[in-house]
Amino acid sequence: MIVKEEFLSRLRKIFGLNLYEVRVWTALLSRGVSTAGELSDISEVPRSRTYDILESLEKKGFVVMKLGKPIKFIALKPTEVVERVKKNVMRNAKTMSKRLDELKTSDVLGELSTLYTKGIKYIEPTDLSGAIRGRHNVYNHLDMMIRGTEKNLIIATTAEGLNRKFEALRSALERAKKKGVSIKIAAQITPKNYKVAKDLSKFAEVRHGKIKSRFALKDNNEVMLMILDDAEVHPNYDLGIWMNSPFFGQALGQIFSHTWDKMTPLNKVKIKG
Repeated sequence: MIVKEEFLSRLRKIFGLNLYEVRVWTALLSRGVSTAGELSDISEVPRSRTYDILESLEKKGFVVMKLGKPIKFIALKPTEVVERVKKNVMRNAKTMSKRLDELKTSDVLGELSTLYTKGIKYIEPTDLSGAIRGRHNVYNHLDMMIRGTEKNLIIATTAEGLNRKFEALRSALERAKKKGVSIKIAAQITPKNYKVAKDLSKFAEVRHGKIKSRFALKDNNEVMLMILDDAEVHPNYDLGIWMNSPFFGQALGQIFSHTWDKMTPLNKVKIKG
């Protein structure tokens, strides 16, 4: 059996399998029914690991063990596997969500918060910075920043970035507005993102600017800089630099303020086509 590594890699990401699991599964798919020994030879997975791998695949809903001797395993239809995996993911997510909701009112969270409060006292302000890799992680951190904003929030993004942020951060921005946070969003407004800009204007002041930048500033002290061009970098390799620096934050806020005054309010933007 010859399966390209690129295809195996895609399967691993889609179904959340490790390398041995995806090799054994595809090997079984190519045979329909097979023993652990045969699958070990086909998949080139060590025989000592194959039974464990098959048990794991069985629990996850990818295969079924056939009764009788020698023990054989039956491959399920891929469409059935998709449905089973989907149900498992939803069930696990529901269980985990329930646990996290219960954690909010438990003494465990109180103890964790105490540890954090004590630990944060010993951190130098310059230590409150870090690199965040991957656009998904960057947006998760932006969501956290927005939820913690008390007074004002500034977001500068690209034309395409405006669409992404609307999808990923709308709920957090809406909640921030209800708290009384002043929100300013600067981006290049185009026919492709004008509708999104209009929707965002319900809870933020949106202006059109030709500058190409990507950053967020919370309360003039906490900054997220996206340092790569989103038109050229793959989302998995996007990079954000986060820092808690009132000195830098205030300086960035002043610079933005001068640029903001020169930008075009959304209601004066003329879109062709």
